[in-house]
Amino acid sequence: MLVDYSLYLVTDSTDAILGQRDLVKVVGEAIEGGVTVVQYRDKKSDTADLIRTAKLLHAVTQKHGVPLLINDRVDVALAVEAEGVHIGQDDMDLATARKLLGPKAIIGVTCSSVSEAHAATSGGANYLGIGTMFATSTKLNTKSIIGTAGTRVILEHLAAMTELPYRVATVAIGGINTSNVQRVMYQSKSTFRGLDGVAVVSAIIAAQSPKDAAAHLLDLTKSPPPFADPLTGKVKGRTAAELISKVQDIVKEVGLQAPVCHNMTNTVVQNFAANVAVAIGASPCMANDAGEAEDLAQLGGSLVINMGTPTPDGISNYIRAVQAYNSCGGPVLLDPVGAGGSSLRREAVKKLMAGGYFDIIKGNEFEIGVVWGFSKSQQRGVDSGKSDTSLVEKARLVKKLAARERNVVIMTGPVDVISDGDRTFLVRNGSKLLGQITGSGCTLGTTVAAFVAVEKEDKLLAALAGILMFEIAAEYAAVRPEVKGPGTFVPAFIDGLNAIAAQAEADDSKWLASAKVEAVDAA
Repeated sequence: MLVDYSLYLVTDSTDAILGQRDLVKVVGEAIEGGVTVVQYRDKKSDTADLIRTAKLLHAVTQKHGVPLLINDRVDVALAVEAEGVHIGQDDMDLATARKLLGPKAIIGVTCSSVSEAHAATSGGANYLGIGTMFATSTKLNTKSIIGTAGTRVILEHLAAMTELPYRVATVAIGGINTSNVQRVMYQSKSTFRGLDGVAVVSAIIAAQSPKDAAAHLLDLTKSPPPFADPLTGKVKGRTAAELISKVQDIVKEVGLQAPVCHNMTNTVVQNFAANVAVAIGASPCMANDAGEAEDLAQLGGSLVINMGTPTPDGISNYIRAVQAYNSCGGPVLLDPVGAGGSSLRREAVKKLMAGGYFDIIKGNEFEIGVVWGFSKSQQRGVDSGKSDTSLVEKARLVKKLAARERNVVIMTGPVDVISDGDRTFLVRNGSKLLGQITGSGCTLGTTVAAFVAVEKEDKLLAALAGILMFEIAAEYAAVRPEVKGPGTFVPAFIDGLNAIAAQAEADDSKWLASAKVEAVDAA
């Protein structure tokens, strides 16, 4: 049986999700809206009730040519002649289920790791339910939340299993709804393989109109998210010289468009960030209430999430804002300030990464390491600390993270590293005085975000342009005669940014002669 796994419905008969409605009617409406597979899941009813409900459901699914799978209970599947079962890691083993159900039955297996996926695939599973994607109330004993990053790793492994005589289908499950389904499909996709569909529970079962909810979700699974790279066919520069030649136009465009740069940042740097935004030609907006984000996102600008002073309520606030910008394609930059400084900050990073898509992630070596999933030692406050990692090793990490997240990653330091998962460059500009003032990294984030707002087709180019303007302005400021140290550096630096903006407006690109950019092989 050829199965379309695009929109896989898992039922939930609890009062919290289904309420007092009739499950069979809800499932029927959902199928009319586009559900392609139904899994009947009920962990509480006795066997007689399970069989009774399953028969009613099967009558509906057969009418529409949609397969019905039974969660865990092979006996119930046999009793109602369902098309198959779905089994978890703690349920009946795959070989026994296959022996009982026969070769034509559809058998799916829950997998949250490469080893589990490999075993299920080698053992003859028809599809894998990969997850848990996000935390969810429908699975209280979740063993592992793997997110899009973990899903991508499993898909990469499956793509490499060339010895298989058939292709095993894949669906993601766990906390998937209209706010994240496009991101799940987009960020989970590996180079050679993507998901075949998504499994949804409450987003359909609890919906006021299951039919409309299913139709909307199905449409979202088949369309790219607003923040995806536009498929314009534009040729992206691959050499440092090609990219540098385009920087001047982007700097000028920032001045012409004056994009709104919405900063949700710590109070320590708000004033400095606003002054930097004005100096480069952008329009700063310091608004930390996510209630404003939906309206601000419509202005065509960008959002900066600066994790300087994280609190549980603050993180939830950030996620609401990120989702508002994601929904309309507004660029979002994450600055995971001090991510390795405490367990609270590391947990905040996990929640933010699960909560939305970030077009740009900017941080020092420790912070980028935490986002990737490791940190060699505890970070000392927000400082980067000493590093014993080579530039090539840093470049590899940055490239891997950018490829995993399908975005642009910037690792700041004495030499900056930037990558979009394909192209990777080193930037050797800047001044040591930037490391002696509060908020230089935060305001670099503001600068880069403003640039991505006006150049969305090549976000790496936009980010590079922002870095060069920022760091060359710092070089200008550092050699001015009135600059004696950090205290006199800040106003001179802001003047330097403003001077470069004026040069760009006048089509004077001599400042770019100072650019020190080189491609690096991070394979």
